[in-house]
Amino acid sequence: MEEPLPFSFRGLRLVTTMLLAGLSSALAPNEAMAARTGLIFVSNEKTNNLIVLDPKTLAIVKDIKVSRRPRDMHFNADHSLLYVACGDDDVIDVIDVASLTVVRKIATGASPETFALDEARNRLYIANEEGSSLSVIDLSQGISIQEIPTGAEPEGVFVHEDGKSIYVTSEVGDLVHLIDPENGAVMRDVVVGTRPRRFAPTPDGKELWVTTEMSGEVWIIDRATFTAGGKISFLPPGMRKTDVTPVGIAMTRDGKTAFVTLGHAGHIAFVDVATRNVLAYVLVGKRSWGITLSKDEKTLYVANGLGDDVTLVDVASRKATRSVPVGRIPWGVAIDE
Repeated sequence: MEEPLPFSFRGLRLVTTMLLAGLSSALAPNEAMAARTGLIFVSNEKTNNLIVLDPKTLAIVKDIKVSRRPRDMHFNADHSLLYVACGDDDVIDVIDVASLTVVRKIATGASPETFALDEARNRLYIANEEGSSLSVIDLSQGISIQEIPTGAEPEGVFVHEDGKSIYVTSEVGDLVHLIDPENGAVMRDVVVGTRPRRFAPTPDGKELWVTTEMSGEVWIIDRATFTAGGKISFLPPGMRKTDVTPVGIAMTRDGKTAFVTLGHAGHIAFVDVATRNVLAYVLVGKRSWGITLSKDEKTLYVANGLGDDVTLVDVASRKATRSVPVGRIPWGVAIDE
């Protein structure tokens, strides 16, 4: 049997063990990557800023001045940077999340609206609304290395999981393009409803859901055949069909439920993905467009473009719980979590 150590040595060993455990924890490879602030970022088109909200109190903690007309936003993989498309200055502003400051501006050459970030290939794929093109930006150089012609007013961008193809909507052409970035050309088109806007892929990789603003629908593309495989129409109680202008779309990780903003109808729709039936309509704010689902999938954040606010919706009860004033013409919401 080991002879008991004197108290002082036992204490020293205990302290040493605790220090080593703390050091091991500090050096754990996933610890830094797992850290998230929970901060909520809202892009405002008319006030040229990002409003940063505290996730617990929803108080404004920072007003970040950015280039003109900020819209789409995406974090990099470790959430150290937030990329922001600023359409009227033709740049992507890059925000350092730790300091909440703009640390870089990437010229796009045209008016960026939405984009996709592909860190595996060190690329930004940017829909240039006024240039009718998809810009390919090399992130390391910060320059455009390719301009791929599209239909007029491209918006939605989705990069295939293998990085070998890209889907882009053309609002004026009523088309979804399938683009080969290696060849720098549109390979195939599929006709959808009037004025297609944004995408949401089903988690099983089989379907791509597309909002079509002026036809008041979501069209569903079969990704294996690249054909339209159905559509969903919306009409909240008391609304005219012409008021229903779907734009934003989000989906749960299990692929069971989709959430669609209905624009001028001032509602969002809960949709059963398997049956394609509308489960419920929830009243939010004026011209609801942008939508983001929290990581725990308990709360939806809806940007109301003509209400100058963001509405929070409780997913379980399907009820709006609070609206928070932000800036003028909020476009979208990104959450650091």
